[in-house]
Amino acid sequence: MKLTTPPLAPKVIQALARLNVHTVQDVQAMNPCRVFLLLKQSGLSVTRSVFWQLVAVGSLKTVRQLSQQEREYWMQQLRQMPPVALFPPQDEMERWMRAALFQAAEAAKLGEVPVGAVVVHRGEIIAQAHNRCVADCSISHHAEIQALAAAGQVLGNYRLNECDVYVSLEPCAMCASAMIQARVARVVFAAHEPKTGAAGSVLNLFSNNQLNQHTAMLGGLLADEAKQQLQAFFRLRR
Repeated sequence: MKLTTPPLAPKVIQALARLNVHTVQDVQAMNPCRVFLLLKQSGLSVTRSVFWQLVAVGSLKTVRQLSQQEREYWMQQLRQMPPVALFPPQDEMERWMRAALFQAAEAAKLGEVPVGAVVVHRGEIIAQAHNRCVADCSISHHAEIQALAAAGQVLGNYRLNECDVYVSLEPCAMCASAMIQARVARVVFAAHEPKTGAAGSVLNLFSNNQLNQHTAMLGGLLADEAKQQLQAFFRLRR
């Protein structure tokens, strides 16, 4: 069922189309809260009335038909929604992730768990690193921590709010926390880490609204390549 005018304004429908949201089913699948926040991220000036229109569309109702209970529920959902962002095109993200995978391969050469990370600022890599915990006898020398530190030196600021981080493995709690503290704009990771992942596998620090929320997260990019890299590394050590 395609989105129509009314209830949505033509400029809203056009903006939604640029987000690949074309139907009622798209709104339902993406969640009206997320769709509304993405509209704001896109630069469109939207009011709370647009939010209620999206909620109503997703509920197959009119705005007037929304009950007070439904309104309270959706307002709570909106307040609790993790940060969202418009991510770069797929081919661009894959290019940065392949740079992170290259760094992971460098870690494997040193006998380190193959994890690599790169920091991208305004379309350019400004820092890259790989695990060096064993080589440096330091548990803090995960790829992400080193990449964040190097990026801070390049920019002369520990706050990296205009930066994206691409990492070949889901960040642990230490690294996820560091990214949040650095106010990284977006984090993209490849393989999920079921034992220690802090971006959804074990816990999700990026969606914890008790913390300062600045960082949007996307997982699973080139996950198969990252998994193969990790499996090959551990296979040699069994």
